[in-house]
Amino acid sequence: MSEELCFKTAVELAALLRSRAVSAEEVMHAHLRQIERVNPTVNAIVTLDVERALAGARAADRALAGGEPPGVLHGLPIAHKDLLPTRGMRTTFGSPIYRDFVPDADALLAERLRNAGAICIGKTNTPEFGAGSQTFNTVFGATRNPWDPSRTCGGSSGGAAVALACGMLPIADGSDLGGSLRNPASFCNVVGLRPSPGRVPSWPTLNAWFTLAVLGPMARTVQDVALMMQAIVGPDVRIPFSSPETGRHFARPLAREFKGVRVAWSRDLGGLPFEPAVVRALEPGRRVLQALGCEVEEAEPDLRAADRVFRVLRAWHFEAAYGTLLDTQRAQLKDTVVWNIEEGRRLSGHDVARAEIERTELHHRIGTFMEQYEFLAAPVVQVPPFDVNRPWVTEIDGQPMQTYLDWMKSCYLISATGLPALSIPCGFTEEGLPVGLQLIARHQDDFGLLQLAYAFQEQTGTWKQRAPLVA
Repeated sequence: MSEELCFKTAVELAALLRSRAVSAEEVMHAHLRQIERVNPTVNAIVTLDVERALAGARAADRALAGGEPPGVLHGLPIAHKDLLPTRGMRTTFGSPIYRDFVPDADALLAERLRNAGAICIGKTNTPEFGAGSQTFNTVFGATRNPWDPSRTCGGSSGGAAVALACGMLPIADGSDLGGSLRNPASFCNVVGLRPSPGRVPSWPTLNAWFTLAVLGPMARTVQDVALMMQAIVGPDVRIPFSSPETGRHFARPLAREFKGVRVAWSRDLGGLPFEPAVVRALEPGRRVLQALGCEVEEAEPDLRAADRVFRVLRAWHFEAAYGTLLDTQRAQLKDTVVWNIEEGRRLSGHDVARAEIERTELHHRIGTFMEQYEFLAAPVVQVPPFDVNRPWVTEIDGQPMQTYLDWMKSCYLISATGLPALSIPCGFTEEGLPVGLQLIARHQDDFGLLQLAYAFQEQTGTWKQRAPLVA
């Protein structure tokens, strides 16, 4: 019964909890036992507060017994990505500088999840300051892929993806600047949604106008992602571009007819290199979309200048966020973070202005493209999960990568467009490693994106396959 509870969907668990068919304490004990069994192998949950978790579960049971209306996430365990400040719980940002840092206030996302009834049990692993799509740091070490513990789980929301794949959590949160929700979801056979900027407001923040980085949900199913969106979506006056829509927008039925809907199928997003194993694993995805009734056409969006836009704005952001640390504690920063900050310091006002102009032009070009197609389908990743001891991919299909960012262009070029994007389980390589399909929707059509992802999921059932570590 314990492991069975751990692999129920969040929607199923929430219904059982609301009906009192199972108690929050039972659910919590089941997940804590799963963490005890599996986490030593994968190192996904790096801070765990058992007493706080059980106290929260008991309080949830008392509240329900006393007639209090349950929130949409009532009684569901969650661990927050270790970039998200949590009151009274260590938040390291994956950095030795903050090894013992304990915030005195919750981030807005943690607050919203708690108000919806989720119970925080700890934190999930992330690379230092979320830099890079490989989850390792000097504070906690590396997080391993449950499909093959000798491989990486991706990143930077790697701990979250692994915890979901292993049944240690039913829901998880993450963040995505260049692919950090989508990449680990693809590597771990779970769902990761990069919402439209402003859909899930991020507070605290040093730059309330920065739209390249977003917060979002991860789960094993699209329905569970939609459930989380009900709790975390909504405006906040501290974030000037936050969306006015509330979470109720995501409570509507996901089922939809897709006959005749035009979908652009991109093989390589305009010429990016891909390992052949990834290409082969994605091919059945095209047939799935066709089976849903979609009119699928090969078409490549014009992403010219998206690479420069992303790199310039990312570097500018890193200097703004971490420049002071470079001046005061350089020796404790990893080399790639140092490089990114220094890239930001080399920028001129002209560089940033040019990037913003090119981003505006990109927005209009991609908007014109998406007038022809309601959705774009493309690879999430360019390589399968690789050796956990490799910091980053240095070559793809014979083409050398110059920086630790290059191998994730298939994600970060889409980040530069501002369109909502999602990784949905699609297939496996010949070695049995997961590969996700990236689905991309029109400007701010996050709900339509979830509808297509739900239809795809129900057609394939790929998400039901469990990692060998927990199968």
